[in-house]
Amino acid sequence: MFSLHRKKTAVVVSLCALALLSMAAYKPSEQPRKRNLKILPQNISKDSLDRIMRGFNEALGVKCGFCHAPSKEGGRMDFSSDEKHEKETTRMMMTMTNEINKKYFMDDVAPEDSARFANKVTCNTCHRGNTIP
Repeated sequence: MFSLHRKKTAVVVSLCALALLSMAAYKPSEQPRKRNLKILPQNISKDSLDRIMRGFNEALGVKCGFCHAPSKEGGRMDFSSDEKHEKETTRMMMTMTNEINKKYFMDDVAPEDSARFANKVTCNTCHRGNTIP
């Protein structure tokens, strides 16, 4: 019985040591992900950014590659690249809708409260699933 207890203890200690070594060996990416945000705030959360991008996808009936260029390494999108002109067009459209909303619909409303208002211009107001409204 004493021998079985020692074996269990040795296994548990070994697993804990292995877990600690694995955690110590983990090295997160040293380079922060490049963000090329010119209209949206730099400190926007990933969830909020993803929600906005999905809104663009739905409103224009497109996928990410419509505005984002493929990475030079291949396989993924280079989200920080300005290679495609559609990305600059999107920025101009965002500026336009923000100005329209501020002037006509949400003059003295904080941005975090803007979701409460039904009367506001969005991409879908004009595009309705098409790239050209």
